[in-house]
Amino acid sequence: MKKWLALLLKIAVSAALIWYLISNIDVDAAKNRIAQVDLMLLLLATGILLFQIVIGGLRWIAVLKAIRVPLGFWETFRLFYIGIFFNQALPGGTGGDAMRVYMVYKAGLGLRGALNGVILERVATVLALVILVLVTQPFFLSNLDAASRAWVVPSIAVVSIGAFSGVALICVLDRLPEKFRQWRVVRGLGNLASDARIVFLNPINAVRVLGWSITGHVNISLSVFVLALGLNLEITALDSIVLMPPVLLVMTLPISIGGWGVRENAMVVAFGMVAVSAEAATVLGLLLGLVGLATAIPGGLLWMVRRDRGAATMSEAEAELAAASNAEKS
Repeated sequence: MKKWLALLLKIAVSAALIWYLISNIDVDAAKNRIAQVDLMLLLLATGILLFQIVIGGLRWIAVLKAIRVPLGFWETFRLFYIGIFFNQALPGGTGGDAMRVYMVYKAGLGLRGALNGVILERVATVLALVILVLVTQPFFLSNLDAASRAWVVPSIAVVSIGAFSGVALICVLDRLPEKFRQWRVVRGLGNLASDARIVFLNPINAVRVLGWSITGHVNISLSVFVLALGLNLEITALDSIVLMPPVLLVMTLPISIGGWGVRENAMVVAFGMVAVSAEAATVLGLLLGLVGLATAIPGGLLWMVRRDRGAATMSEAEAELAAASNAEKS
């Protein structure tokens, strides 16, 4: 019941945000933008986003290697791509993460490594976004008026402190008093803390994982820049690299269906700061979402041809993972 309620709330948020956009833009102007898109540049942007699968796979490989989960190179890419498909295809937005955990577990590599590998890869993705925001925003703050800086700077500070504090907290979760360790959840958090220190406090591992994470975010920004060129928008590659990290950071909030509505509104605000119209920014966000959906389709094909799929549905996979978790903790 709770799962369905959360899903309905996300659908409502996406619908409300999209309705708000449509109500506040010139829909005819937006349609004209779409009709005039350069198809060659649209294909190029699609190719750049396809390369994102490679970068994401390398990021996950770096995490798994650090915590000694011996998943093969090509198998990691295959499972990562399948996860991307489920993230796009399922309304919750995190179904692909659960499926990756399930598939690594079914490969016989243990629930701890499967679960922690996906969690830490996700944490690294968000942490890299925060780092990128901190690095790029000085190039941008000079373009803001005093009123905008009054809320942008504190917001960046709060998010940054929260992100680094969150990672620090994860790394010390096994320092809880001994009396709490009788609880199986606490023991699981202790294992996560141990693996988190290996990933984030080891300089070599941290550089590898965060390096691939930052590369991925820059790659997405470049795909947005190419889409903008296809829409004949007058922005630079640096504009996109500076403006997209905050948009991507907002999209990590689990409040909508696949980021729909959140992405478009965030891009209207961000790209409006470099004189991009609301109609053009909305179309840019929609195209990014649609290209993301298109690039995820091959992951579904990889899922269909797998002979070791095990569970036929997401619900069956979640049930099997829950049973495995209870078995390990009993």
